[in-house]
Amino acid sequence: MTPEELSHEISSHSTFVTPLRLEIGRVLIGQSHLVDRMLVCLLTGNHLLVEGLPGLAKTLAVNTLAQTLSAQFGRIQFTPDLLPADVIGTHIYNPSTQEFTAKEGPVFTNLLLADEINRAPAKVQSALLEAMQEKQVTLGGQTRKLPDPFLVMATQNPLDQEGTYPLPEAQMDRFMMKVIVGYPSRDEEREVLRRMASTTTVPEASSVTTLEAITSARSLINEIHVDPKIEDYILDLVFSTRPEGRDQLSERQSGLDLSSFDPLIAAGVSPRATIQIIRGARCLAFLEGRAHVLPEDVKSIAPDVLRHRLIPSYEAQAENMDADAIITQLLDSLRTP
Repeated sequence: MTPEELSHEISSHSTFVTPLRLEIGRVLIGQSHLVDRMLVCLLTGNHLLVEGLPGLAKTLAVNTLAQTLSAQFGRIQFTPDLLPADVIGTHIYNPSTQEFTAKEGPVFTNLLLADEINRAPAKVQSALLEAMQEKQVTLGGQTRKLPDPFLVMATQNPLDQEGTYPLPEAQMDRFMMKVIVGYPSRDEEREVLRRMASTTTVPEASSVTTLEAITSARSLINEIHVDPKIEDYILDLVFSTRPEGRDQLSERQSGLDLSSFDPLIAAGVSPRATIQIIRGARCLAFLEGRAHVLPEDVKSIAPDVLRHRLIPSYEAQAENMDADAIITQLLDSLRTP
């Protein structure tokens, strides 16, 4: 496919993006960053972790997205007494037939909201791992495929709240991105005030596209051009989080000294981060109707992909430097192609 043909195909296949954003915006005020990240995860077949205080429209966001896609929506409220069967399902005995029949759990859906996932016990999180990674679950010794597309959007409260526990590293790594949801701006909250004061019910979104449009766009996104200089930029960013990688970068680029990050990073990111950055950058290009990736796409997606994979050292924490601050400094230090 020539670049001109690819551009034409992307233009025709991305026509649903603008109506989708407008329809979601009719219900959800603000949170455009969260909406775009949900679309990126949906287009790449990955999952999203969202952290924020209660009442910031996290549930409304994923429910509204499901309505605009005419997709199945499921919600699980994670609690300390939740069982794996409450997630994936179980077998129920039927006395009349004297047989066990499978009852599928809420995980059998297109968009699953795992609310307050960091309140769940480890055995429940393990049950969710297979569903997230393999897009299937084992129920009564039989493997059952989950619907396609399948997106898990998990929310978690900040860890300093009562009754919350950090997710295991293996569970965290299953999420493509971690998005921090903050308070709305004054103008956005004024609109919330006026809208909620004038109606007793939240408006529902209408269907503006189909799941088939999402799945058909995936193969096209893989064709979006990534210049070798952009690839090097992504590799430089990932390698800058690793001790040996920083040494290699200093040798490759004269005048670049990243030794100041040595005491700040306890553990760098894995190659999975490299894969997710390039996938996310391609998706951002698709959402903007472009057939090529820009450095700005990498800069935009990188913090969301890296923040839950990069582990700051105790020294960084003592200086009140979190993963976001370190990633920002790394992006400022590296040369942009």
